[in-house]
Amino acid sequence: MTKVLMVDSDKCTSCRLCELVCSERSVGAFQPSRSHIQVTIEAEKAFYFPKVCVQCEEAACLEACPTEALERDPTTNAVVLLEARCDACGACEPACPYGVIRCFDGMPQKCTLCGGDPECVRFCAPGALKYEAAEKWPDAARQAYTDRLESIKEMGL
Repeated sequence: MTKVLMVDSDKCTSCRLCELVCSERSVGAFQPSRSHIQVTIEAEKAFYFPKVCVQCEEAACLEACPTEALERDPTTNAVVLLEARCDACGACEPACPYGVIRCFDGMPQKCTLCGGDPECVRFCAPGALKYEAAEKWPDAARQAYTDRLESIKEMGL
């Protein structure tokens, strides 16, 4: 059974705790700018939107990597970075149609689903983030989420 990180942006309150716990787990410090999940905020519209990798079935980042430093984890189905293979070219960052891969110090950073136990989900009190069977996230809802990710990237947010 494949599980996915589901996002219900209507439930996001912009507490940004997901960013804090993700950055602590991934880089060992509370640095939201280094988090693999980013909450886009438009204060005037009271719009909050958690942006996270959807682990695309046909991942453009995998295709763009010239050193095969990105591969799919057979257990979680997440696209993960093999740092020893990465030459820090950054080709994966612009290849992502949703703008959720970001490079820091030359190295790409992206959601790995925390090896199957996403930290952000455990701390999301409003329930905007869930890690559940893929079947529980209807295709229409998933498509609406990815469409919104793409439009946010186009707006430069």
